[in-house]
Amino acid sequence: MKIGVALGSNLGDSLSELTEARIFLKGLSPHYFIASSNYSSSPVDCAPESNVFINAVVEIEFSDGLLYLLEKLQAYESERGRLVVRERNSPRPIDLDILYAADLVMHTARLTLPHPRWSDRLFVLDPLAEICPELVIPHQTKTVRVLLEELRSQAHDQSCHKIV
Repeated sequence: MKIGVALGSNLGDSLSELTEARIFLKGLSPHYFIASSNYSSSPVDCAPESNVFINAVVEIEFSDGLLYLLEKLQAYESERGRLVVRERNSPRPIDLDILYAADLVMHTARLTLPHPRWSDRLFVLDPLAEICPELVIPHQTKTVRVLLEELRSQAHDQSCHKIV
């Protein structure tokens, strides 16, 4: 099953954190792995003193179960220094969020798919449009590319730029 994972960091050496996270994710999916470039973005819904985020998106294939994948991602975040108990949207060395899993729609106490805020965030849409521009995620009728264009025209409080 093809699964989109968002990567983000705004604490410590964010570029290194994203590089290491890509290596970890590629290890989970050695036969299929697509990764976007890194993007710099302004913090959204964070404390005013929050650092700039570095973000990316990868698409992997994983067939061992979504809750198992979630456990692997959360264990990795913890190993990298992310606190389990923390304030919402607090700075973090690494954040790995499952955005979608093929055409699956689910809502449990631990996981909601598609991710509830994926289409409202330039820092998700920009890198996702780089790797899967024609993807249509469940509950949508528009492609990622079209959603990105629409959000860019209205998201004046967000900024997101590809890091060259």
